[in-house]
Amino acid sequence: MHPFTPKQIVNRLDNFIIGQADAKKAVAIALRNRWRRQQVPEELRDEIAPKNIIMIGPTGVGKTEIARRLAKLAQAPFLKVEASKYTEVGYVGRDVESMIRDLTELAVNMLKEEERERVQVRAGEAAEERLLDLLLPPAPRQEKPPQDAPPGPDTAPAEERRPETREKIRRLLREGKLEDRFLELEVQDRKIPVVEIFSGSGLEEMDVQIKDMFGNLFPKRRRRRKVKVPDAREILLQEEVQRLMDMDRVIQEALERVQQSGIVFLDELDKVAGREHTHGPDVSREGVQRDLLPIVEGCTVNTKHGLVRTDHILFIAAGAFHVSKPSDLIPELQGRFPIRVELKSLTAEDFIRILTEPQNALVTQYVEMMKTEGVTLVYTEDAIRRIAFLAQEVNQRGEDIGARRLYTVMERLLEDVSFEAPERKGERIVIDAAYVDDKLKSLVQDLDLSRYIL
Repeated sequence: MHPFTPKQIVNRLDNFIIGQADAKKAVAIALRNRWRRQQVPEELRDEIAPKNIIMIGPTGVGKTEIARRLAKLAQAPFLKVEASKYTEVGYVGRDVESMIRDLTELAVNMLKEEERERVQVRAGEAAEERLLDLLLPPAPRQEKPPQDAPPGPDTAPAEERRPETREKIRRLLREGKLEDRFLELEVQDRKIPVVEIFSGSGLEEMDVQIKDMFGNLFPKRRRRRKVKVPDAREILLQEEVQRLMDMDRVIQEALERVQQSGIVFLDELDKVAGREHTHGPDVSREGVQRDLLPIVEGCTVNTKHGLVRTDHILFIAAGAFHVSKPSDLIPELQGRFPIRVELKSLTAEDFIRILTEPQNALVTQYVEMMKTEGVTLVYTEDAIRRIAFLAQEVNQRGEDIGARRLYTVMERLLEDVSFEAPERKGERIVIDAAYVDDKLKSLVQDLDLSRYIL
């Protein structure tokens, strides 16, 4: 499939995210550059490094949403992580190399799924043949009929009748007339000792590797199970899929895909941006940055599937940077993120568009949810405008949490309707400005109350 052009990427993002044109443009160019790099002469390909991006903006303006939607467009291994969950090597917590291991695991699963689809038809045919073998066991050996017996269907050799019977059973199976039949089949039973590892940084994969090791050491035992035809079909299909999948090729392609087109979205980078702490809970902040540096710059990480080079993995970082600034990052790390994009705070007009325009707009979500109860929910234009302005007012008077404020306001507004919906089946409920004021005005005006409730 041909990759999207930058304009197509921005258009796709516009369906879900309001505004933030600069950020959309930057990620669209970065995504397109992955494809461009693959088209240049091979000797130049390794020299073209990805241009990593930092998205700067307050919470709730669309940084994470851009990353989520980009993941669906990228058709490449994509991992979103929070920088704040990593610690410097030597402290208890996850080490930064684990993000590359997670990305590799994700790529392997992605390739497994693609390979599974590729062999699905062949696996289905093989599973059907095995199912027929179970439904029509081999015929017992019979003595030859007497030579003076008159010829007829009953005297025909069993070997000649079996293909006909097999096709008859196949037809019944495909028509779903044997679904209630019970079958006895052998399934793999691999019980291995449970090993739990409570480890420090850098060892979080050890328990998985030990389980894999034990799984290979212990013999694969089979046990008999009695199941219905649909369950037997599924068990046999999975066994055939596993048998037909070329796992060596899957892992090799997964490693290649991670190295050439992997994307890591590093959220909350501002939480590790402080450089002034030498003790206390924030002591390892600068250490996390120093550990991040070789990963972003390009190094080789050892994963259970093989070595992964990070030279061409694209890193998109994001952070509110309320307290700290990008300049508080260590200079070496700043240099690895050459593209800076600032996302703007959202206005009441943006809130109106967020409520109505995207494919997954909040208003649409609530209308569809109430429809499941047989309730028709109708919003007037002045109601939507009123909701947007009330959300903006709460943001200005308290903490500005951006578009996330709309979730709390909408949930509070429709609390009674949601609660009573099953008893109001068939009703048409109109949400107008008066209804919004009735439910929310007192909460918005009481600053102390709105801090707790909205």
